[in-house]
Amino acid sequence: MNETAGRRSLGFGLFTLVMMAVFIGLGVWQLERRVEKHALIAVLTERLAAEPVPLPPPSEWNKLTPQSDEFRRVRFAASYTAGPDAMVFSSGSAVRGDVSGPGTWAFLPARLPGGRIVVINAGFVQNTMQDRAQQDRAVSHLVTGKPAELTGYIRFPAKAGLLTPAASPAKRLWFTRDHLEMSHLLGWGEVAPFYVDLEQPAPPNGVPLPGPLQVHLKDDHMQYAITWFALAGAVVIAFLVWLRGKRRSAGWAGKFAGRQTR
Repeated sequence: MNETAGRRSLGFGLFTLVMMAVFIGLGVWQLERRVEKHALIAVLTERLAAEPVPLPPPSEWNKLTPQSDEFRRVRFAASYTAGPDAMVFSSGSAVRGDVSGPGTWAFLPARLPGGRIVVINAGFVQNTMQDRAQQDRAVSHLVTGKPAELTGYIRFPAKAGLLTPAASPAKRLWFTRDHLEMSHLLGWGEVAPFYVDLEQPAPPNGVPLPGPLQVHLKDDHMQYAITWFALAGAVVIAFLVWLRGKRRSAGWAGKFAGRQTR
């Protein structure tokens, strides 16, 4: 009986150590994520607030990376082409505080003075997910054939997740910002490996609506870390309470057995 009880205590003790190590590890991981998140917020805040620089020349496009160039603010001249546009469904924006509710982002190809094509996210159009005629009216006035001075942010294509709905090229409707796939399926030709989120200018009627980007990244890592550390402490306390109760039970059992032998 004592041997069995000893094995149980040892097993419960090992389980407690393992769970405590796991919870502490998760807490430390959340603290490391917090440091990384703060560094990312600092970098993005600096990039979004910087003065716009000229768009890098095509010879440097393949050297650009999300780590060093995502959200870089740029200014350049381009004219929207007469090719078909694409709409990307959105339920809101994590970097645009003025965008809420469902709608679409209007993606259009634009030609640089040298002839190369850069895809522009011209802005947000509210409640247009199923109305292709409304989408056409929202962007048709942008295609004037005249170059315009554009200011925006370099962005890189996103890939669809497992639960992301498939694109509908027939409706020119996407659910992820993959401008390379849009270009391939809609015949825009060879485009830059990045696209540009337009900041300005805004059309007179405000549709599509471009705008400045802001950092709105969630920073809940400290709360998660405290939760994991608290769980580690709770596991240890539960083990100590159980061990104390077991020793008390063993003590009472020993006293009772002693009385029976008198």
